[in-house]
Amino acid sequence: MADAWARPEPDDGVLAGAWAMTRLSLRGNLILLLAALLLAAMPYWAEPYTMQLASSALIAAMFALSLQILTGAAGLVSLAHAGFFGLGAYTIYLLPGASIFVTLPAAMLLSGLAAAVIGPLALRTRGFYFLMTTLAFGQMLFFLFHDTSLGGGTDGVFITRPDLLLTVTKATRPKIFLFLNLAMLSLMYLGLWWLMGTMFGHALAGIRVNQDRMRAMGHDVQRLKLAAFILAGALAGLAGHMAALTDAFVSPDLLDWHHSAEALLMVLLGGIGALHGPILGAFALTLVRELGLAVTERQRLVEGIVILAAVLLLRRGLAGLRSS
Repeated sequence: MADAWARPEPDDGVLAGAWAMTRLSLRGNLILLLAALLLAAMPYWAEPYTMQLASSALIAAMFALSLQILTGAAGLVSLAHAGFFGLGAYTIYLLPGASIFVTLPAAMLLSGLAAAVIGPLALRTRGFYFLMTTLAFGQMLFFLFHDTSLGGGTDGVFITRPDLLLTVTKATRPKIFLFLNLAMLSLMYLGLWWLMGTMFGHALAGIRVNQDRMRAMGHDVQRLKLAAFILAGALAGLAGHMAALTDAFVSPDLLDWHHSAEALLMVLLGGIGALHGPILGAFALTLVRELGLAVTERQRLVEGIVILAAVLLLRRGLAGLRSS
C-alpha cells in the first residue's frame, strides 16, 4: 500500500541533492482531513471540557507550526518565539473593543514587525550564539510586559474579547472557539503546505543543509532567513491572538522562554522537518499531560518519562512513523 506519509519528489532544481520540508502525500492529507472532521464533530459527542482541551491543543499546534518554519525548514532554533506569541495575545488587550478583523491582522503585524527588528540582529550570529541572542531578545520582551504597566500587571489580566460578529454564550463558547481555532490551524497548514513546495521553501531547506553552498550558488541567505524569521514571528502572533481570544486572559508568562522551549518540544516530538509534525506533537503532548493528571499528581514526571522514551525510540518523531 502506498505510504501515506511519503515524501514527494522536489519539483524544481533549487535544492539539488537535498529535501525540502516533508509534505504529506494526498493520502496523508486525507487522513488529516478526517481528523479535522472528527474534531469538528466534537459538539455532537464531547463534553465542553473536552472541546476546550481540543482548542488548547489546536492553539499549541499553531504555535509549534509557526516555529517549524525556522527549525524544520531553515534549521534555526529560536527562544524568542514566545515573545512574538505574547505580542499577538496582548494585541487584544491593547485594542479594547476592536473587531477581530482589526485585532487579528494587528497581532500578526505587531509580531511580524518585532521579528523584523530582532531578526537582522540575531541573524548576524549562528548556532549556539543565535540561540542565546534570541533568548536575550525574548526575555527583553518578557520583562517589558512583566516589569512595566504596559500589560496590566505581572499576574495577568482578563480581557474583553473582540467582536466576533457571533453571539457567544457560556453554552456555545466551547463549540465556537473550537471551530475558530480549527479553521485557523487548517488555513495556516494549507498555506504553509503550498509555500514549502515553492522555490522559497526549497531554498530554506538548502540553507538548513548547507548555507555556505547556497550562498555560493547565488542565493541571498540572510534575506531568506530573515523572511522565514518574520513569517514565523507573524504566525506566532496569530497563534497568540487565538490563545487570548479563547481564554479571554493574558499574562507575561505567555512571553517567557519556557513557552518557546515548549513549542520546540512539540516540534521535536512531532518530527523536525515534517510540516505536519508540530500538529502531531501538540496533540500528543496535550494527551500525555491529561493522562498524567489522571494517573498521578506528579504529572510532570510522567510527561518527562514519556517524552524521553519518545525521543530515544522515535528519532524522527511521530511523523517518522510509517503506515503499511
